[in-house]
Amino acid sequence: MADGRDTIDRQLIGLLLVNARQSITELARQLGVGRTTVHERIARLEKSGLITGYSAILSEDPFDDYVQAFVTLSIVQKRQKDVLAHLQSLPEVISCYTISGDFDLLAVIQAPRLEDIDAVLDEILGYPGVERCRSSMVLTRAFQRGGALVNDTRQAYGVAAE
Repeated sequence: MADGRDTIDRQLIGLLLVNARQSITELARQLGVGRTTVHERIARLEKSGLITGYSAILSEDPFDDYVQAFVTLSIVQKRQKDVLAHLQSLPEVISCYTISGDFDLLAVIQAPRLEDIDAVLDEILGYPGVERCRSSMVLTRAFQRGGALVNDTRQAYGVAAE
């Protein structure tokens, strides 16, 4: 295949998408290959950067009592790298995206109280290179998927959705 992964790699990835906690022995049984083969393939997929980690999918949000805000930022030209480094250093900023449109970045901020969100916004606005920001408070999460295109990814790797 063009990406260097064969059918077994794709099936292995599909099985890991369904349940990343399966034992090497169980994965090998389902794939019809040896344990060493599975172990080596997982190691190769991790080393290549395709598999970057494993995570738990929770039935409820442990931070439900936290306040979240989506913050769009307009950045002075050639300062984005510095601003991103600063945002990454703030523990309340749980993710950040470069975006197109009137703003340059979209940051997701999470803190226990509104006052904490306000303090983080002051910190961000005071940082050199941040021209302006607009924040929107999250009122409720309507739904959340397990990850980007999970069902399409499972289908691409030959695994039925649960």
